[in-house]
Amino acid sequence: MEARNFDRTMMAFRRRVPYRSFSVVLVNGDRFEVDHHDALVVRDGVAVFVGPGGVPVLFDHEGVAQVIGDLKGETVE
Repeated sequence: MEARNFDRTMMAFRRRVPYRSFSVVLVNGDRFEVDHHDALVVRDGVAVFVGPGGVPVLFDHEGVAQVIGDLKGETVE
């Protein structure tokens, strides 16, 4: 995924009102659910998700295979 598109997509999911969880699947097969909007920081094609218990997950635009969630009716700017 292109870095700019990655940033825009992650932020679109993060900013949904009301917030709804979404899943990120990495190319290595790992997957995690972003369960809170403040648990995700995105910048320049890199993101950090702080999971339950304070466990960080660092991922970038090249490592994402799929984002699972519904952006129906949302605009990606």
